[in-house]
Amino acid sequence: MDSFANYINTLRDVSGLPFYPWLFDILLVFTFTCHILLVNLVLGGSIVLLWGKLSGNPYGGRLSRSLSRVLPISLSWAIVLGVAPLLFIQVIYDPFWYFSSVISAWWTLAFLALIALAFSLFYVYYLRGGYEGQGNPLWVFLALAALSTVAVIIHALSLQAVHPERWSEWVVKGGRVNFSGSGLYAFELPRILHFILASVAIIGIFLMLYARYFRARPDYPSEYLAWVERTGARTAFVFSLLQAGAGIWWFLTLPRTFHFYIHPLFLIGAGFGITLIVVLALAQARPSAYTWPVTILAFLTVFFMSYAREALRMKYLHRAGYSFADYPVHPSWSSTALFLLTFVMGLVILFYVGLVAFRAGRGHKEVGSHGLGKLAVTLSCLWIGIMVVIGLVISFKNGALP
Repeated sequence: MDSFANYINTLRDVSGLPFYPWLFDILLVFTFTCHILLVNLVLGGSIVLLWGKLSGNPYGGRLSRSLSRVLPISLSWAIVLGVAPLLFIQVIYDPFWYFSSVISAWWTLAFLALIALAFSLFYVYYLRGGYEGQGNPLWVFLALAALSTVAVIIHALSLQAVHPERWSEWVVKGGRVNFSGSGLYAFELPRILHFILASVAIIGIFLMLYARYFRARPDYPSEYLAWVERTGARTAFVFSLLQAGAGIWWFLTLPRTFHFYIHPLFLIGAGFGITLIVVLALAQARPSAYTWPVTILAFLTVFFMSYAREALRMKYLHRAGYSFADYPVHPSWSSTALFLLTFVMGLVILFYVGLVAFRAGRGHKEVGSHGLGKLAVTLSCLWIGIMVVIGLVISFKNGALP
């Protein structure tokens, strides 16, 4: 094992990390939480849209029309926020992620193509009358199929990365090394079910928020919003129970040597999850009274379960003699400061865009916040200027430009 650990650690970037790895790990969990919530919204929203469209229920039909606008926007945000955790993984877990991507290279490329396809299909459905109730549900079904395939691919890539002890078994067949990149080598049904069922639970909570959000609009009948709210609360409760069952199934498949059942992050996440289920049970009688508690509990559950997932990854990789805490660190204060300022700038810009969309949907006459809007534009221009100057200075310094 010592020789294998030396091999794994040798694969790390020889230049080391520009800052201490704990920061990248915290940002990895936070950005993954935001990303997976949006992914759940898209997957669950696709299922609810198809159900509403095909049910024949007039309320379901109206809900499906609303979701036709939500899905492409949510997927675009999910894609943007998905870049961040992937980059953090490549920074602190680079030997594992790169090897997993190489042995399944065709699937890694298909992953990108399928996301673009699903995004396009959602827009085709919307532009061909989805918002007017005339769209062909086949487009959404195909988009859902593409996203389900994406889920299987990223599930397999993530599993392959945490099982380096099986790399030689997967790659070497009959004494010959196979680097065709055409295979997927790992799959755990309870694990992927745990994530897929969560998407329907999350869309249920979204429907509770949807009803509360549009209550201020006179063109949304109270009977319709009450139906959406009840449907959302019931869906969230039922599928939270199913997800918990899949989670227990997955938990039982973990190596006993991990003793993960006593890990603090798992216990915190499980505690929030149980509390969420209890509150959802209470919400069945009066969903409107529990919308915000359910939303907050859902976010905390996903956040701490994401951290527990990260702790589980560390358990797997510790068996291979790897810890990102041992990664050589060569602090680069200027690049780290630029990165953090860029991160904050992105949050300001996204907040402004979200605020405008929120106010517009509620029917506000004044949807913008002029001071915040000017700040967002100023920060963007300032960032572009700083990046151009830094690029020119480095280019002249290294002799890339005369």
